[in-house]
Amino acid sequence: MFDFSQSDLAQSLEDAFKFTYINRSFSTPCLSHSSSVEDDSTANSRIKIIAGHASPRVHALVIEVAIAMASGVNLEPASSGLGGAYFLHARNGKTIAVAKPIDEEPMRSSIRIGETGFRESAAYLLDHDGFSGVPPTALVKFSHVEFDLNTSGLDETETPPYKIASLQRFVDHESDAGDLGPSSFSVTSVHRIGILDVRLMNLDRHAGNILVRRGTESCGGGKAELVPIDHGFCLPESLDDPYFEWLHWPQALIPFNQSEVDYILNLDPFKDAEMLRSELPLIRESSIRVLILCTIFLKRATAYGLCLADIGEMMTREFHGGEENWSLLEKLCINAKAMLNKNDDHDDKGISFGDMKDDEWRSFLEIFGKLLSKAFEQRKKMKFEECLGVQ
Repeated sequence: MFDFSQSDLAQSLEDAFKFTYINRSFSTPCLSHSSSVEDDSTANSRIKIIAGHASPRVHALVIEVAIAMASGVNLEPASSGLGGAYFLHARNGKTIAVAKPIDEEPMRSSIRIGETGFRESAAYLLDHDGFSGVPPTALVKFSHVEFDLNTSGLDETETPPYKIASLQRFVDHESDAGDLGPSSFSVTSVHRIGILDVRLMNLDRHAGNILVRRGTESCGGGKAELVPIDHGFCLPESLDDPYFEWLHWPQALIPFNQSEVDYILNLDPFKDAEMLRSELPLIRESSIRVLILCTIFLKRATAYGLCLADIGEMMTREFHGGEENWSLLEKLCINAKAMLNKNDDHDDKGISFGDMKDDEWRSFLEIFGKLLSKAFEQRKKMKFEECLGVQ
């Protein structure tokens, strides 16, 4: 299942974790280039980094987890959630991380089972400079760690000796967004989460995966800080119908401030794509192309002065008379593919770009950009006429 073709991914990790106060069999994170378990012959609990090794904050998190494991702390299954999630505590009882094994993931259209962990790590890698506040996240391999396995019909000797999982820093919080009204949230926090969700085409941004923290001055005006978690349903393999909890919040109607505009316009979708191919070679090219397309869409929409609510609505499918209609973004992509003399091969699961050759993909983006400009100009004209009261 895991075939890491890049020979240089393990470089720098061996030297990064030479701590004399930690036994290396417990704490040395490294990259495995195959699914072989030959290095897991001992019964000691171990953790290894598979993806996310470039971040010092990930290093610090894995060290804390390794120390907790060495002290004999066990994983605690979460009481809620669609998939398997486990809390890991320090010896003093403080929760330090959340682990989600990829073989205990829920099913979702456009997201294959076993691949949400890659996306959790990708969201953190793409959150440049912590702009949106995604907690440190990595893809790791746990060896000889007891999970709440469904091993019906298996004896103990058949229990898998290791598990691949996403590992995320636990964030202390007072509640989630569902417990409070949006009036408690700062405009900045809402905008920054929304920008991330649009770039990644997050299919599942509900109130429960927006954590609320109070008492921070960075949010402005005494408003609560929002922390986005659970990004396993982002970067689908095809365009789909995203769900944005913030879409109808009043903050989404407020124009981006200059720092947010600068951040968006400085995004480089092709540089981000290369970074993902290097750091997470398991991410499929079709998902990377969705990232490129959505980032281009976000940048062009921002340049035309659209607010977050406008952008989210253009990405979301509409329902009329009990029927679901394509979003404006999907319609533009359908038209662009048709202009490339492609068969109209989209279906109810979404529009995919994985079947395109590189030259076709480049031509598609060029056509898409032209159609996008026309759509924005038309929208601007309609808004202007509404302001004038033109019928």
